[in-house]
Amino acid sequence: MTGRSVAGQVFVLQVAIVLLLVVSAVVAQVLQVRRDSDLEAANRSLAVAESFANAPGTAAALRAPNPTAVLQPRAEAVRKATGVDFVVVMNTAGIRYTHPKPDRIGKKFVGTIGPALAGGTVTEHVNGTIGPLVQVVVPVKDSAGSVVGLVSAGITTAHVGGAAHQTLPLLISAAAAALVLATAGTALVSRRLLRQTHGLGPYEMTRMYEHHDAVLHAVREGVLIVSGDGRLLLANDEAHRLLGLPADAERRSVLDLGLDAETATLLASGRVATDEVHLVKDRLLAINQRPTELRGGPAGSVTTLRDSTELRALSGRAEVARERLNMLYDAGVGIGTSLDVTRTAEELAELAVPRFADFATVDLFDAVLQGEEPKPGTALRRTACGGIREDSPLYPVGERIRFVPTSPQARSLTTGQSVLVPRLRDAPGWRAQDLERTDQVLAYGIHSMITVPLRAGSLLLGVANFWRAEKPQPFDAEELELAEELVARAAVSIDNARRYTREHSMAVTLQRSLLPRSLPEQGALEIAYRYLPAQSGVGGDWFDVLPLSGARVALVVGDVVGHGLHAAATMGRLRTAVHNFSALDLPPDELLGLLDELVGRIDQDETAADGSAAITGATCLYAVYDPVSRRCTVARAGHPPPALVHPEGRVEFPEVPAGPPLGLGGLPFETAELELAEGSRLVLYTDGLVEDRERDIDTGLDMLSDALNGTPGASPEETCRAVLGRLPARPSDDVALIVARTRVLGAGRVAEWQVPSEPAAVSEVRSAVTRQLADWGLEELVFTTELMLSELVTNAIRYGRPPIVVRLLRDRTLICEVCDRSTTSPHLRYAASTDEGGRGLFLVAQLAERWGTRYIPNGKIIWAEQPLP
Repeated sequence: MTGRSVAGQVFVLQVAIVLLLVVSAVVAQVLQVRRDSDLEAANRSLAVAESFANAPGTAAALRAPNPTAVLQPRAEAVRKATGVDFVVVMNTAGIRYTHPKPDRIGKKFVGTIGPALAGGTVTEHVNGTIGPLVQVVVPVKDSAGSVVGLVSAGITTAHVGGAAHQTLPLLISAAAAALVLATAGTALVSRRLLRQTHGLGPYEMTRMYEHHDAVLHAVREGVLIVSGDGRLLLANDEAHRLLGLPADAERRSVLDLGLDAETATLLASGRVATDEVHLVKDRLLAINQRPTELRGGPAGSVTTLRDSTELRALSGRAEVARERLNMLYDAGVGIGTSLDVTRTAEELAELAVPRFADFATVDLFDAVLQGEEPKPGTALRRTACGGIREDSPLYPVGERIRFVPTSPQARSLTTGQSVLVPRLRDAPGWRAQDLERTDQVLAYGIHSMITVPLRAGSLLLGVANFWRAEKPQPFDAEELELAEELVARAAVSIDNARRYTREHSMAVTLQRSLLPRSLPEQGALEIAYRYLPAQSGVGGDWFDVLPLSGARVALVVGDVVGHGLHAAATMGRLRTAVHNFSALDLPPDELLGLLDELVGRIDQDETAADGSAAITGATCLYAVYDPVSRRCTVARAGHPPPALVHPEGRVEFPEVPAGPPLGLGGLPFETAELELAEGSRLVLYTDGLVEDRERDIDTGLDMLSDALNGTPGASPEETCRAVLGRLPARPSDDVALIVARTRVLGAGRVAEWQVPSEPAAVSEVRSAVTRQLADWGLEELVFTTELMLSELVTNAIRYGRPPIVVRLLRDRTLICEVCDRSTTSPHLRYAASTDEGGRGLFLVAQLAERWGTRYIPNGKIIWAEQPLP
């Protein structure tokens, strides 16, 4: 308890604080009582004065001959009742009419009355004969509001206060109790300090702390003490340096000190750790940690940190190696994801920036972009360019560049070796490429580069360039090796894409050469068509329009399953076969039967020759439209059914028997005959229009129906646009689409005669035909038509069977048809000079533009066409 001890000093401080608080409380109490007394005196005086001034009869008494006689008793009564010290009534001149001391009545009032005469109220503190007091002066007004006198009331402040002495004993008692508690607390603290310091005095404790502090901050290991709730209690100078702790780190949670998550979690957990290595910023720290409560100490932990320079260097090299392995792995996975040359080059640039270089460019020969083998010595085209910024002054994408012989790129292409330029500013060969642009590159901050040739076997495809700007160190030999590894992997992918591009171009060229480039002239149908290639590869979809005899037209749509050259070549063979079979004027079911046999033979030949897969899966739809009868005969082999849009806009899918796909064999094909009104639209398509991986064919047919429902009265071109508007720009499968609007060859352009089976009937037919041609204005064709019909009708009478029918059709050409019930086909002969006959068909063949025979269910038709004049 002596004043030299910490406890004694604390005790003296507590006594001083208690005394200060007691004195402050007494002073505050006195001041508060005085203020309250003044306020209460003023309020009571004002209330008494105003009540007396406004009392009934006060104003009248002031006008009475003797106001004192009336007002003095009242004033005294009020004074005694209210406890004020005086109530004084006076006239406007300040002469008293009343006063507690009668000898002062008639004398002038001591105080301020000016504001009261003006109608206001006066409150003032004065020292009167009875001591300090508060007096109030108020006016007395008559009924007209005029001031006729004044009333003053006052009270001494001593009569109002008096509470301060009542609270003083309480304050003193509280102070005494506080001193007692302070004494007891000081005694307890002193005993506790003696026990915890093991009897050491302040001097010894100070020396011990100084020694411990010197040792703590002198060691070359970081020391941390963390509390049980994860707050940092102590950190020496080395710990501050190693961890980069802020100056106010103590008493803050270790999770809020900006450390990496792994290290902060370890420090906050307090778990046991032995030489755990953590990467903290740019240092590798070996951390040891032990809890402090193992021997009864407080909850928390002590941590030591050791900077391991050798481990840090080793970790740096391991990290570089790991990053390079990651880049090479990513190159194997991320470069070559598509078979597009440009996209593959872009993937190389995207991988290199910013992990390896700040800017990366890829320059390829134009021949490589087109799928051809590169030609050394030609200019290159910048194919890809990637960078950390987009405003670099390097050559832009698409620029054709011819490198000068001294440039690193030209040397790389010539020697096939990579070139490292550590400092571009000191490379005159590079600067000779384009002085103005190279100055801009240097001013932009690019200072080092690596050029690596893109080699695929013996082919040089171009060069890849890596540029550095942000990192001040130039490229080194190790980074050159990494660049060569990256480019070697990319070169293989670029060459694969080049080969694919070449094969794809060949397949596209073949396919386009096999598809019709223009539609033949015919008058039976108004036709529009579309062909959309698939997203990738070349498909086997095809279509055709084939004019037939008798103004008829055949529509064909087919699909060979698969993609590539094989599918395109097979499609060409099938299209050629359909052309040949259609020349025989076969019905659709018979034509599909012949096509089925052909596909079967192709499968057998190819399977036997090289073991390749069969092309089973080819489908076809064949339709023949006759503009005279308005009938359309349709047959299909595994193909989607056609859609029919009636002139009024109604859409239906006619029931056409579905035959098997071509090549299966063994099953017959059936036909459906449709009667089409003029202006009907027949829509033929391949399955790519209505079926893909995301929807089945029923959904696709519904979508097609919806698209056609929205086009009443539309032309075939408009219908094609409406239908394809529902598809993506590049469908997953090829799409072939034909829209044909029907026309009718009216009765005014058709003439027909029944011919008796008599030789004399030939002349009658010639006369009727002559008249008909005159009606059509075709007199120029009378002679040749008579000759041809004479020969054809004569042959029908001589060799055919009745009934015999002659028909003339005026279409784009003049068509002459002779029909009989015989199935015997005439043959063209070349008669000798001594023969009497055999020149009829030869004459017909010479006069007609085209001629031929087609068979019908009950006979045959021999026809001949002549161009209109």
